[in-house]
Amino acid sequence: MKTKTKRQYFCQGLFRCILFFFLALSAQGLFPTGLFAQTAAAAPEPASPQGDAWIITIRGDIAPSMVSFVRRETKRALDQGAAFLIFEIDTLGGRVDSALQISSVIMSVKEARTVAWVSASSKSMGISWSAGALIALSCSSIYMAPGTSVGAAAPVTVVPGGEAQGAGEKSVAAVRSQMAALAERNGYPVGIALAMVDYDVELWEVTVNGSPRALTLTELQRLEREGVKLTRVAVISPPGKLLSLTSGDALRYGLLAGIVDTQEALLESLGAHAVLEESEPGMIDTILSLLGAAPVQAILIILGLVMIFLEINTPGFGIPGLVAILCFAAVFGAGALQGQVGSLELILFLAGLGLLAAEIFIIPGFGIVGISGFVCIGLSLILSMQDFIIPHSDLEWDVLGRNALVVCIGIIAAVAGIALIALLGPRLRIFDGLTLHTRITGTAGGPVQDDEPPPSENRKRSRRRIAEPVLPEAGDQGYASLTGKTGKAVSTLRPSGKAEIEGRAYAVETEGVYIESGEPIRVIRVLGNRVVVEKSNPQEGQG
Repeated sequence: MKTKTKRQYFCQGLFRCILFFFLALSAQGLFPTGLFAQTAAAAPEPASPQGDAWIITIRGDIAPSMVSFVRRETKRALDQGAAFLIFEIDTLGGRVDSALQISSVIMSVKEARTVAWVSASSKSMGISWSAGALIALSCSSIYMAPGTSVGAAAPVTVVPGGEAQGAGEKSVAAVRSQMAALAERNGYPVGIALAMVDYDVELWEVTVNGSPRALTLTELQRLEREGVKLTRVAVISPPGKLLSLTSGDALRYGLLAGIVDTQEALLESLGAHAVLEESEPGMIDTILSLLGAAPVQAILIILGLVMIFLEINTPGFGIPGLVAILCFAAVFGAGALQGQVGSLELILFLAGLGLLAAEIFIIPGFGIVGISGFVCIGLSLILSMQDFIIPHSDLEWDVLGRNALVVCIGIIAAVAGIALIALLGPRLRIFDGLTLHTRITGTAGGPVQDDEPPPSENRKRSRRRIAEPVLPEAGDQGYASLTGKTGKAVSTLRPSGKAEIEGRAYAVETEGVYIESGEPIRVIRVLGNRVVVEKSNPQEGQG
């Protein structure tokens, strides 16, 4: 009966991993473009009567999972024929790149009117700050409830200590220009949008023909030079401060279309007939948000790589392989659900696994092939966390740097963990299941000597399969007398090889340890016609 080799077990496990991953993507209809044919899309349901509204709740941290939620629910609302898309915003902010993606989704809507609503309820904080302000300006109309606020949209970065600090001038300039473009597109005061982002903007309240307006100092001075009759009232936001507006101030300066306290009042103001559905992030979105967190991603990478190492070094396909599949399925699955995983990421990952397998099973040592495997795996993981390949803006460079840092930390920690397991694993009982500890009662050359120390009774499997007996090259049959003798290796012991003992060459072997040629050795036992040696101290000399 044929037994499977380690390589066959590994290849079988790898095939199961790939099949499991593709089946998971197939269930979600998320096969990468170009790999498989997409099934025919289901016909949309009949549109509801014109004038109905669909409420999409944007609450909590703005993260990549929120982008996929907004994109999915926006498509559903349009397929159902909603005339109004109401984005109920309640957030302290979040990632700028995610906010910009949500902004692009909102601005792409042509079939319905987009409305931002900063609500006040027992479930909300009544704020739309930072990334929330950018999302609000993306809508064609903004409504706020009494007692709510909007603003403070300057981009920040999180330093390694966990503290937030202001982003660089290039990032600020990118967000500032986008905020100004959104204000111009939807008819909002551009000065307010600039003052929410830039600390250097000085915003003034002026009256023009009896109406209050919010103008930057630059706009104010330009109008005064042109002879426009206006009156300076007060400084709304001095230099060095970011602008945040209450609902009353926002309405006063022309940012809002109205102040409404309830959902019914909002629908009445819009002229909407009814609410088709109120969408909120569900369990899947919560899980995606958790999996998208940097610490969780790093832990999954570390655990996945360590489990691959343990699976390769254990017989069959077991728990380590299953855990590795789950870890990388979580990383790539979360990216696929957010539209960030395509053909390139999968090809790089599988190529990396192939290179590592070749390094382990075919090429001795660890060199350029193994390093290339880690590089391919690292690149695939980085690309699975972002929706671009080559960065084209400072914000995308920031995202790339963040993802690269997470992946590098994960790979370095995994390599350190693998090295620690390789060093300490044989001494720890938790890893006894990875090795075989069976007592040898005899060999082809005779029984084990009486003075042979028995193995530990707690160990049921030996550390490795004992090699077949090898005959010594010398004709002397007094092998037992070699015990305790010293000599030197005349070839590299891997673990078998040749050694010179008392001027004669013998075929010897170690207990699984490599010994370089020329290193001193000592005979620790003789099992029939097998000579087992270990590395000795140079001070012991030749026997």
